[in-house]
Amino acid sequence: MLRCQSRIWDWMGKGQRGNVMADVKTKANDASVEAFIAAVEPPAKQDDARILLEMFGRITGAKPQMWGGSIIGFGEYRTTYASGRDVHWMRSGFSPRKAKHSLYLQGGYCDDIAAGERAEALTRLGKHKTGKSCLYINKLSDVDLEVLEEMIAKDWAAMRRIYPA
Repeated sequence: MLRCQSRIWDWMGKGQRGNVMADVKTKANDASVEAFIAAVEPPAKQDDARILLEMFGRITGAKPQMWGGSIIGFGEYRTTYASGRDVHWMRSGFSPRKAKHSLYLQGGYCDDIAAGERAEALTRLGKHKTGKSCLYINKLSDVDLEVLEEMIAKDWAAMRRIYPA
């Protein structure tokens, strides 16, 4: 599990670790998810964002919430890392960025079972790139939406198993 924590924390903290790191700037807030999506450009990205919003909501059963100014998160969890740092973060989510959609599917990095399922699903997904705890998709028409739904569901289950409510 520490592998998951350090990778996610690397991303959240822009690579800084330990007690010297400043507070995380990306936090849950009350901004309107609908207003954010309505402002997404170009229109094709906005259409994809609406599909992702419906997909994440249906699969997770969680209410969407803005995290920072550009991430739509679903659910949340708290954990304390070995360093003693307390973290409050979304369980899953996405950001409809101009160049590529960023999907935050941390569960695939958290344990060997989730990692194996993620690796296998990625072979079937279609055109994508991966990062420390993100899946990057240019447009939804580049991927198999059934495989994406499967990945979101398995990620959600892994996060709930690792970080029970």
